Amino acid sequence: MCSQVIEVRSDGTRPLELLEREITTLASQIHAATCRWLELVAEYDAREGWAQWGCRSCAHWVSWQCGIAPGPAREHVRVARRLQELPLIRAAFREGELSFSKVRALTRVENVEREADLLDLARHATASQLELLLRAYRGVVAAERAAAGGRRERWLAVEHADDGSLLLRGRFPAEEGALVLAALRAAEDALAEQDVPAGTPQATAGEPDAGVPAETPEPTAGEPGAGVPAGTPRAAPAEARGDALLAIADAYLAGDRGARTGGDRYQVIVHVDTPALAGEGDSRRCGLDDDTPLAAATARRLACDASVIQILERDGVPLRIGRKTRSIPPALRRALASRDGGCRFPGCGSRRFVDAHHIEHWAHGGKTDLDNLVQLCGAHHRLLHEGGYSIRRLPGGDLSFRRPDGRAIPRCPRPPGGRAVPLDRPRRPDACVPLSHDRLDLELGVAAVLAFAPPVSGEPPGV
Repeated sequence: MCSQVIEVRSDGTRPLELLEREITTLASQIHAATCRWLELVAEYDAREGWAQWGCRSCAHWVSWQCGIAPGPAREHVRVARRLQELPLIRAAFREGELSFSKVRALTRVENVEREADLLDLARHATASQLELLLRAYRGVVAAERAAAGGRRERWLAVEHADDGSLLLRGRFPAEEGALVLAALRAAEDALAEQDVPAGTPQATAGEPDAGVPAETPEPTAGEPGAGVPAGTPRAAPAEARGDALLAIADAYLAGDRGARTGGDRYQVIVHVDTPALAGEGDSRRCGLDDDTPLAAATARRLACDASVIQILERDGVPLRIGRKTRSIPPALRRALASRDGGCRFPGCGSRRFVDAHHIEHWAHGGKTDLDNLVQLCGAHHRLLHEGGYSIRRLPGGDLSFRRPDGRAIPRCPRPPGGRAVPLDRPRRPDACVPLSHDRLDLELGVAAVLAFAPPVSGEPPGV
């Protein structure tokens, strides 16, 4: 084993050249390790190992087990899948020649026919140059697809800034964007008629006023406010559009179309007798209104959070029909939502379309109170009723989830830990050679990428 001589200055510091070499060498090693990690993720995803933990997807499992936020976890899984189709790029990534930033950009290129040329371009471009180049390439591909009759890309990215404020950025085809702008203008006009001052929040009552910050980040080219010096307050039209968007959201939610849960969502009629609902003995009836049979476990799941009508029968003849009641009263549902804030299954946290689950079903004598209720998304609610998973509340109030095989599902898995390892390969000298010190020729670069990966007609692939 070769010994390594570390030069130290008289003041106890190492020369900057040595420090730079160690930083860049470790960066290459991180790139190589990331590639190996993604290869393992791709194999785990292909074998659907995440399903045995009750996760909804591989990205859900990666977020939960590896401590990665859901958005980046989805992006890592996407890159892992796409790398299986790009052997040359994967090999360079495995050797530490390409960073994850570069690989992430490369995996968004469709229909790669000349992978070696695309890889050579990536080797001789900085990460920022490559990102800019491939973003322009995707714009050209989207425009050509639209010209050929295909549907333009539509997306809306949502993220939070460090101070908790919400950032929105999206893209809509021209005609659909016109629809969005028309709705915003209509809301602006309505607010103007009400004489609402610009910048006044229109969200739910009782929220504290969120004043406009003195300084906002400079918008990128093409965005409203581009070219305005930093520190300049936002223009009134931009504030008015923000007010209009809040008004649209408030009006939509006021119609209760955006917060449907439990009994509001299930508009099917299920007939089930008491033994089936309680899971006791044979059932004479358990099915839909059109006599379609239904599994007793499914009926119990639907009855967990639904509207219920009790009918007393004798020999199939109704003797008394009770009133329609909600299994979870509205006030209790609000308290439950305030306490749980979304699905409580480990690693999930979904807030949309969640059900109120009885830990001990009310058909078994369980109480309909906060201590016996928990919020679950539809997928995990189904797992608990029909998938063999179980839940119980511990004496201290914590929840314990278990797989069908009895293994506990930890709420927050502890990573196995790692350690620094000796460097096993030198950094390639050409791993990050800048494309040029001159201004990037974007038109020429995009033309080259189009030659390496010509656009195809039809809808974009779901990557």
